[in-house]
Amino acid sequence: MQRNLTRLIQKSSILSTNQRILISVRSLASAQDIFQHKSKFPTRHIGPRKTDVVSMLDLLGFKTLDELTDKVVPIKIKFDRDLNIEKPLNEHDLINRIRAVAHTNEIWRSYIGMGYHNCHVPHPILRNIFENPGWTTQYTPYQPEIAQGRLESLLNYQTLVTEMTGLDVANASLLDEGTAAAEAMSLCFRHNKRRKIYLSNNLHPQTLSVVETRLSALDIEVVIGDIADVDLASREYSGILLQYPDTHGNVVDFESIADEAKKNGTLTCVATDLLALTLLRPPAEFGADIAVGTSQRLGVPLGYGGPHAGFFACKQSFVRLIPGRMVGVTRDQDGHEAYRLALQTREQHIRRDKATSNICTAQALLANMSAMFAIYHGPEGLKEIAKDIHNGAIVLSHGLKRAGHQQLNDVFFDTIHVVPNGLTIDDIKERAQNKKINLRYLSDGSITIALDETVKPGDIEDLLWVFKADSLSDILNDPSALDQNISNSKFMRTSPYLTHPIFHKHHSESRMVRYMKQLENKDISLVHSMIPLGSCTMKLNSTTEMIPCSFRHFTDIHPFAPVDQAKGYHQMFTELSNDLCEITGYDKISLQPNSGAQGEYAGLRAIRGYHEANGHHHRTVCLIPVSAHGTNPASAQMAGMRVEPIKVRASDGTIDLVHLKEKVEEFSNELSCLMLTYPSTNGIFEDHVADVCDLIHKHGGQVYLDGANMNAQVGLCRPGDYGSDVSHLNLHKTFCIPHGGGGPGCGPIGVKKHLAPFLPSHPVVDIFHELEDNQSFGTISAAPYGSSMILPISWAYIKLMGGRGLRRATQVAILNANYMSKKLEPYFKTLYVDPSSQLVAHEFILDIREFKKTANIEAVDIAKRLMDYGFHAPTMSWPVQGTLMIEPTESEDKEELDRFCEALVTIRQEIRDIEEGKMDIKINPLKMSPHTQFQVVNSEWNRPYSREQAAFPAPFVRPDSKVWPTVARIDDAYGDKHLVCTCPPILPDLYT
Repeated sequence: MQRNLTRLIQKSSILSTNQRILISVRSLASAQDIFQHKSKFPTRHIGPRKTDVVSMLDLLGFKTLDELTDKVVPIKIKFDRDLNIEKPLNEHDLINRIRAVAHTNEIWRSYIGMGYHNCHVPHPILRNIFENPGWTTQYTPYQPEIAQGRLESLLNYQTLVTEMTGLDVANASLLDEGTAAAEAMSLCFRHNKRRKIYLSNNLHPQTLSVVETRLSALDIEVVIGDIADVDLASREYSGILLQYPDTHGNVVDFESIADEAKKNGTLTCVATDLLALTLLRPPAEFGADIAVGTSQRLGVPLGYGGPHAGFFACKQSFVRLIPGRMVGVTRDQDGHEAYRLALQTREQHIRRDKATSNICTAQALLANMSAMFAIYHGPEGLKEIAKDIHNGAIVLSHGLKRAGHQQLNDVFFDTIHVVPNGLTIDDIKERAQNKKINLRYLSDGSITIALDETVKPGDIEDLLWVFKADSLSDILNDPSALDQNISNSKFMRTSPYLTHPIFHKHHSESRMVRYMKQLENKDISLVHSMIPLGSCTMKLNSTTEMIPCSFRHFTDIHPFAPVDQAKGYHQMFTELSNDLCEITGYDKISLQPNSGAQGEYAGLRAIRGYHEANGHHHRTVCLIPVSAHGTNPASAQMAGMRVEPIKVRASDGTIDLVHLKEKVEEFSNELSCLMLTYPSTNGIFEDHVADVCDLIHKHGGQVYLDGANMNAQVGLCRPGDYGSDVSHLNLHKTFCIPHGGGGPGCGPIGVKKHLAPFLPSHPVVDIFHELEDNQSFGTISAAPYGSSMILPISWAYIKLMGGRGLRRATQVAILNANYMSKKLEPYFKTLYVDPSSQLVAHEFILDIREFKKTANIEAVDIAKRLMDYGFHAPTMSWPVQGTLMIEPTESEDKEELDRFCEALVTIRQEIRDIEEGKMDIKINPLKMSPHTQFQVVNSEWNRPYSREQAAFPAPFVRPDSKVWPTVARIDDAYGDKHLVCTCPPILPDLYT
């Protein structure tokens, strides 16, 4: 066709110029090519413009990105083709596609329960927190002076949990109910060292499975049975775990059991429901030592299982054994009240394999939503919601009894347990399907029906119809219909709850929105400036990627709904898993782990399962370089492995190969695996990585590669190609899921084919159906696919970028890091560089240690001073004490990189002023930072530097864009000595 058109142009002398142009265009492209709507998203995601890239490369002495990354990435492991990922979609086409995928999910009314309940997310919370980058793009509040908003909100959450359960202290959330229960049982063992746990057979099945899996690796015996049969007098149990109300809806009196446990030194843990506790006697009042559960039904969507905030509360005597993060009240250097993370901050990096847990991310964003839900409704509003649910259950119960069905639970909150009479299970299933209703069908022929706050009279009517019962109006005409009520029983709650003023002040929407905005304005997030945390990869979380998370066809699906009602989810799971396999070189992906630390644990358990299947139960030694993330040794210990540290070379931060070989030889017969971070935590691509993997394999071990630094590898090299057997992937780092102020996270694992049979399973949903050889080690998370609701973010990121876009993102991440390191070279020493290229990977470490000697300035002083410039600090004093680790990511443009460099250069001059005696060694802008607005406008200013230098230290720090820390430097010592982890009796204005 093109040849004919060309001849036509040559032969026709009468064609106009416009006609000639038109024919030429048509000869070169089809209509589809002309209107192809190319994706511009990679240029939106990647910060530096093309001209910026040229100038940045010029500074480094390179002409192209390929030339740069060829120098950085070892040739032996370089990936030599394009990623086989479909052509990138533009943003509007992607939304249309994901909406079509979502609509293949079917929204039925699910009364399955089992710890998951539909709820109404208040629209102010949905819009102003869940969909708001000012709340979703914050990092874990390790720099409390610029995190007071989310810290206050998490303190509200802790107060909510303690007051509902009646216990003394709570943490700032865990991953879900199942893992919270597992952590509770681990605490029981750490407390009294007894190697036996008793679990009620009326726990939710996923909780049972998660706890069993966790304890099996620690050689702790698990006994499951009727709680009435437990022999506590034997004094062999470290703890017992009960459910209240239980998985079948029963409300049981556990007081005598708890009393007996206390007499015999056994701890009592109760898995419970916060909403039910508005009506039910709280666990502390009948002797519980620990309470766990999920706050999901307090304003967080079902989302096919997550993310949801687990809660954990206990008596004060166990406060130093609490896992995870806990917010505490302290004061700043001016004596004003302030908040900070207490006790557990980065404890894995201090205690390593002796840490309380491996928890790093939790579910801060979702905990904040639940806290706001409680604040918005207040204690009376929550009780009204609970009463409506309870009354609906009572009416339904009465109707089913009138119809002749046998009810198995006498006292209940929201769930009734029945044995049908006169109808077969198949009859009920058919009638339920006719009404698009999901019920829970148990193996013994009974059925449970769990109601929630979304249930309306019409829903009760339909449920009655399913069981061929009388109509709702007939039942309500029966005067005894509401007799069976918690308020008429010994289980009724009489103690007050949510008494703090914060739960009584913000019930109008205007007050609520202003409160959320007030807290948001106290925090630095990615909407303000770059957050250059090394190893944390704080990159763009695009609006397009986030939008699908609010689609009703993703939010309103119960995790245990029949799989054919979740076709859209499973299509997305398949596509995401296939893309991740292509990116990593692995053969199979498990999406179940719902944090990076959970992914580490899952990968190690898969390795252990593989060895045991081969008869090598003795292979339990895990080699870990001392530069590794602190969660690595903690995860290895939890997986039942013995940690042996490997030295790194002082000269360049690489693994000490001599020491590694010595350890491999020493533990050859016991070697389970090597945990490797690549590029190294010190920001270097080590040339010998493939040789290291070969060495481990020759001695019968496996290689676990920590996926925290995958952002330096995508499109350039693949762990599965150069010798790794398994990795977790931090989707909240490399693949754009936002950090949410400390969670959610996602840590799916990729494995080579030989480890695939040992991936996590689930007791409720068959996630192994496509594998013939199922040798799973057990269950990691309560939900079968972890944090399903936020997986569309990573799916969308990959679809928007395409293979070449992903590769370019990695290259620019490496460019940005090397550009910053080079710009800062005259002022700060980059601690480790590649010996041959003098380059770094995607992150680099600034050595601050010399300033302690020359000016009494430490890394923490620079971190706090950066707040005055409007920046969050880099990662501080890790992996090397007294350093700052910077990771700019590909999303930050050259102007922002230059701005951050200018801040550090200016700070270096301030240090020099101290060194030269121009500034006092104790009272100077660094030691006194950060500077609050209160300090700067105060009539008293007795510091030997100006207010302008304090608050506006660089030209780019302007009054119209200034980010003010709301408190001065935190007094950590005071907070540790005066530990307060709930809202103070009254929340005063900070500055009155």
